[in-house]
Amino acid sequence: MPKIVVVDDAQFMRNLLGNIIKSAGYNELYYAEDGLQAVEKSRELQPEIVTLDISMPGMDGLEAIEKILEVSPQTKIIMVSAVTGQTIIDEALQKGAVDFIKKPFDANEIQGKIKQYTQ
Repeated sequence: MPKIVVVDDAQFMRNLLGNIIKSAGYNELYYAEDGLQAVEKSRELQPEIVTLDISMPGMDGLEAIEKILEVSPQTKIIMVSAVTGQTIIDEALQKGAVDFIKKPFDANEIQGKIKQYTQ
């Protein structure tokens, strides 16, 4: 079963994403509130997937991408953010994210991307 880390500074968003992912049959879920926690969890768990918000206190998602990939190179990072300017999306993908989902998102889109990157 793939390990998935859901990273968002908003508790309701972590819960929402977690519930959507669980309803697709993925049970090994972990949570982080910011980029620093995301890096620590990635080092410790070596997850298959990290869903990562951009706007967070401390270390933001863009800064966290490279640090996560340093400690867990095989992890696939899917950005999930309301910050959706093309420059930001390009920067996230350039830094190593594999995909970008815009908030508000559709549950099917989240589940589809998780399936796509865990096979």
